[in-house]
Order: sequence, then C-alpha cells, then structure tokens
Amino acid sequence: MQLEAATLSTINQWLNGNYDTKTKEEIQQLLNKEAFTELTDSFYRSLEFGTGGLRGIMGAGSNRINKYTIGTATQGLCNYLLKKYPGEKVKVAIAHDSRNNSDYFAGITADVFSANGIHVYFFKALRPTPELSFAVRELGCKSGVMLTASHNPKEYNGYKAYGEDGGQFTSPDDTMVMDEVAKISSIDEVKFDRIDANVELIGEEIDQLYLDKITELSVSPEAIARQKDLKIVYSPIHGTGITLVPRALAQFGFTNLTIVEEQSKPDGNFPTVVYPNPEEKEALTLALKKAEEIDADLVLATDPDADRVGIAVKNNDGQFVLLNGNQTGSLLINYLLSAWEEKGKLTGDQYIVKTIVTSNLIEQIAIKKKVIFYNTLTGFKWIGQLMTKLQGKQTFIGGGEESYGYLIGELVRDKDAVVSCAFISEMTAFYKDKGSSLYNAMLDMYVEYGLYKEELVSITKKGKTGAEEIKAMMEKFRNNPPETLGGAKVMTLKDYELGTETDLLSGEKTELTLPKSDVLQFITVDGSIVSARPSGTEPKIKFYCSVNAPLKDKESFKETDARLGDKVKAIMKDLEA
Repeated sequence: MQLEAATLSTINQWLNGNYDTKTKEEIQQLLNKEAFTELTDSFYRSLEFGTGGLRGIMGAGSNRINKYTIGTATQGLCNYLLKKYPGEKVKVAIAHDSRNNSDYFAGITADVFSANGIHVYFFKALRPTPELSFAVRELGCKSGVMLTASHNPKEYNGYKAYGEDGGQFTSPDDTMVMDEVAKISSIDEVKFDRIDANVELIGEEIDQLYLDKITELSVSPEAIARQKDLKIVYSPIHGTGITLVPRALAQFGFTNLTIVEEQSKPDGNFPTVVYPNPEEKEALTLALKKAEEIDADLVLATDPDADRVGIAVKNNDGQFVLLNGNQTGSLLINYLLSAWEEKGKLTGDQYIVKTIVTSNLIEQIAIKKKVIFYNTLTGFKWIGQLMTKLQGKQTFIGGGEESYGYLIGELVRDKDAVVSCAFISEMTAFYKDKGSSLYNAMLDMYVEYGLYKEELVSITKKGKTGAEEIKAMMEKFRNNPPETLGGAKVMTLKDYELGTETDLLSGEKTELTLPKSDVLQFITVDGSIVSARPSGTEPKIKFYCSVNAPLKDKESFKETDARLGDKVKAIMKDLEA
C-alpha cells in the first residue's frame, strides 16, 4: 500500500508547519514504520466539524483529536461568534469530562477563546454535560463547549459546541460555524496565547443553583418522604456523574444510596469496563452484583459525561433485569403524565417530545392523556431546538430518545442524566408507595397500551472503506426498499434525506416536514417500523426495529415478548438479504 498524493501532502504540511516537536516525531515514526493504513486514517481528511462538533480518536493528524484540531475548531467558533455579535461582550462556558486529555483540551479551548477577547467561564474541575448546558443559559453566554466523547471507547475524545440557548447548534448556525472552521487554512491563524484576565473559574455556586432548580421540579415529594429509604445502587462508570448525581438524590430526599466504589473514581482509562456505556450489560456488572448483595430496589449507571443513564430493576422472579432506553423513556413519560394528572396540573398546554426512532408507545400514552406530543429527528439538539421555539408558549414536561437520554423540565437543552436519575428514583418511590414496583408499573403500562418491543442492531465499518460501505448500504435500501419484513408487506417508505414519504402500495408521495437527514424508515402493514441510519458520531450504521402486539394480562408478558423477539429476528434477517 502507498499513500495517496493528497494524504502525503497533508502529512508534509504537518511535518513542515508550525506544529510541536512531539507531534512531528510521532508522525515521522509512523512513516519510518511504513504504517500506511494508520497514516491514511490519520490524514486522509480533516476531522469534520459536524453539527455537534468533533469526535474522534486521539493522536497526531488532521483526522484525529489533538491540540491543533481542537484549536482550529475553537478559532472557527470564535470567528462565528465575533461576526454574529459585533460590539457585544461575548461570553462562553467550558466544561470537561473524565476522559484522558479532556482537561488539557478544555485548557486549549479556553486559551483560544480568551486570546480572541472572549470571556470564558471555566469549570475548574470535571462536570456533567447537562450542567454545561445549564451554565450557558444561566450565565447569559453566547456559546459553550463540552470536552467529551460521551460513551465511546477510551481512545476517543470530542468537542461538543452549544449555542446561546444551551442547545447544540442547529440550522442555520450549525452551517455558519462549520463554514468558519472550514475557512481556516493554516494553523498559524489559530490564536493559542491565553489572556488570563478573560478566564473566570466557576464551580460550586453553579452546582448548587442547578441542584436547587431541579429539586423544584419534583412532582411527588410526599411519596419520596414515605419511601426515602429506597435502596438505590449507583455507578458513575468512572465519569462525571459522581460530582452531582449523589447530591441530587440526597437533595430530592433519598437517604439510602450505595455507590459502586470500584467505579466511583473518575478515570479516563475506564479500567473496570470494556466500554463506558450504560447501554452495555457488561458495564453494569459491578452495579448489579452490589444490587444483589443488598437487595436493592433500583440500579442506576451514568456514562462518562453524565448525559445518559441505564437502569436495572427486579422482575417478579426476584432477578435484576436491565431496561432499555425505550422502556425507561416510556415509563418516565407515563409516570410524569400520570403524576401531573393526579395533581391536576395538566391544563392542555403541556407537551412531550421523542425522536423518530424512539418507541411509538410514548405517542400512545400522550394521546390517551390528551397531552401534545412532537417527533423530532434523531439527536437531542432537535428536541432542544423545539423547546427553545416553544418556550413561553407551551410547557415542556419531558422527553427523550431511545439511546438512554432523557430530560425533565426546561432548565437545560440537552439530555440530562442527573435530573433523570432523580426522577427515575422518584418514579420508583411513587410506584412502591402504591404497593407496586417499577417492573410491575411497566407491565401495567403494556397491558394498557400494548407491548412495544424495540431492538437496535449496529454494524461497525471502520476507516475510509467503512464509510464508503455504509454509504452503499443506504443507497441500496433507498433505491430498492424491501417488499416484506418479518412476513408483513412494507407499505410506507419515509426518506428523510429526500424529504419524502412514499406509499409503496399506491406509489403516492407526500412531503415530510422535518429537516433533511440521512434516515430511512420502513413501515409495514402490521405496524412494525424499521429505521436505518448511519451514526453521526461513530463509524456505524444503525438499524432500529420496533414491533408491537396487544398484551391481554401481565401473565402473558414472557410469551408475547418472546414472540415479538422472534419477529424482530425475522425482520433483521430480511434486511440482510
């Protein structure tokens, strides 16, 4: 294998440009070893500043996370802010998670902002992503940056950029920021020399304000008071959740929290897990062991930047089972709407939100409770954008997405595992106070609305060739949609990239109202839905499969669930054909 001319040209720019000696030595060593595959992946393109910022493997190169790609992104963001707010005092907030180098990259980000005359509120120690969103709003900032790669493996880091509403950038500002970043042609354009007077440290005062405000959102404080000794096991999986989740639970009134000590210390190597992802059962192994030891009521685990949470509860056989993101999200919405209804707080101007790949069970609950519901594209920035648009007109109760991210209340504009942990615990106390359990509350919900079963299948395709394979797969499905899935005829194709919905039985096309996105949805005559979507943050294509059936009683759950599981397998097999 030889290096392509364009890749070699970029490598030479780095070797001869204004980059530090360590970086140049790292590149030269790869050249000496003829590590052409690694060099190609590191330099074949510039790491794309997408709508959510940057995410990638750490290392030297234009397609890696390092001082220079972080600096370039920040300089582009500075240029956008100074053009958008001429003559104003521009303020930003910066926070970071527990990943290796996150604190260093946060410092580089602060250097560049301050060197451009922008006032920086800098969290002096690691903090959760939702607190950064809260700080942007609370401190009147025009932007914010969170240094995190969420739940990715330890080799990764990332850079999430926020607008003045505390949400990630959406159109047209996302494109404007990307354009400014793309315009930077040389590292010499980046101002790296910090102006100390422009950097202000923050921390405890924002923590307390945030905790006080989320505590005010509590709907069932009486149930918590009666069930305050609810046994909760919590793991931050070596991340930022340790800074706020235990305090939030205590402030809500819970007195019996057990923290998984082996995972309590922030550590970017994530030594006790394969992936620091609460979607993975393996990541909750230690928490489940602790829960069995103390006979807990609830298990909570948050990802490194504490914007997503995974949970486990006891089933009716006394075994701990993990709930997926759709189950937890549906339970939360069902609880919130039921509790608001009990208190007489539903007045007709409240709403809930979910994404297009999240369970339609949430829609059914909202319809029955006569609460407005909205669907958005995948990615919490779309939920945040809608909340900002509706602020002062309708009241946001809660919302979420299947990937374990939820939000209650209007304090932030991103998914929030801190407030979610507090409300999942409150919900558990609410049902226990009624002589039930979270597991039985889920079964009751299924009996009332139908059993919805969702599964996510991810296929990873790494590097340049992987990206091309994923693109080819999407084109195949777009141009040749399957005729049947799981034995049922496919009746509708929604193509969010083209903005069209096609009735495959009649050929009639209608226009979709959501912004364009590379997502395909197949809907069968029996109500099954399959969504195909390339990940925006990882080298993966994701297939979201949702099937449903009536559930006549709680005793029929296992049999109906198994039948729906077989249906999912049949659908996925059809997609492979």
